[in-house]
Amino acid sequence: MMTRRQMLQGTLAAGTLAAFPWLSSCSQPPRLRIGACDWSLGKGGDPAAFDVAKTIGLAGVMVSMGDDTNHLHLRRADMQASYREAAARTGVQISSLALGILNDIPYKSDLRTEQWVSDSIDVAAALKAPVILLAFFGNGDLRDDDAGIREVIRRLRIVAPKAEKSGVTLGIESYLSAPQLMDIMQQVGSPAVKVYYDFRNSADAGYDVIQEIRQLGKDNICELHMKENGQLLGQGTLDWPAIARTLQEIGYIGDGWMQLEWGHPKDADIVASYRQNVQYLNNIFQYS
Repeated sequence: MMTRRQMLQGTLAAGTLAAFPWLSSCSQPPRLRIGACDWSLGKGGDPAAFDVAKTIGLAGVMVSMGDDTNHLHLRRADMQASYREAAARTGVQISSLALGILNDIPYKSDLRTEQWVSDSIDVAAALKAPVILLAFFGNGDLRDDDAGIREVIRRLRIVAPKAEKSGVTLGIESYLSAPQLMDIMQQVGSPAVKVYYDFRNSADAGYDVIQEIRQLGKDNICELHMKENGQLLGQGTLDWPAIARTLQEIGYIGDGWMQLEWGHPKDADIVASYRQNVQYLNNIFQYS
């Protein structure tokens, strides 16, 4: 006869699996679900990205907040409703959000961006997206910019409590090294600020990605970009099987998502290319 404790344990386990369907059996590490960035699907800022994602067989879409031409339109209630409808209709989740606009209009220097980041937290909470990517490339690059880094830290300290209260993580994607990123997180001092890790970007910046993710550790990386910039995964220079093994060894879970970005060769069909990328990731992330 089942005891009350056993019944409660069974109920809790069922609830956990319902809340986190990507969790596998207790004997295996969690499987990371595969999504893709809407801009890489040719549908940046467009709910039609969910239809493309469904055709590919993706579980989620990383959604762009918009740009200055549409005034970051995802802040509008009608746009949020459109994305909820697209997700419900296709069965493809809104996996995370991205503020790619910060590459052109830098968080480190433009006053408008403080409100944009704050507003994006409200949007993420409304859409139940766990992570917001804050981009630091192009005009927003933080390399060799101590003043810029100090200002980013100052701004993150102000907005981080709101992110914590909303249950949203702000993910820093940049060309900075693991030690530099660790220093930023330590100075901000909030569990709501983590690293959005992109293996290709880190390798292009000259870092050893295996050493980097070991230095950062499983608790400081919120989500992953999987790309080879215009090539199929497995056909570039990154050692993806080694990356998969390392993530397994450190027990990485993050928010449960990895996102494909720029995953098709020039002039190649996006759907066919992304299907190959999905199959490749499924193969190398097979845990035995």
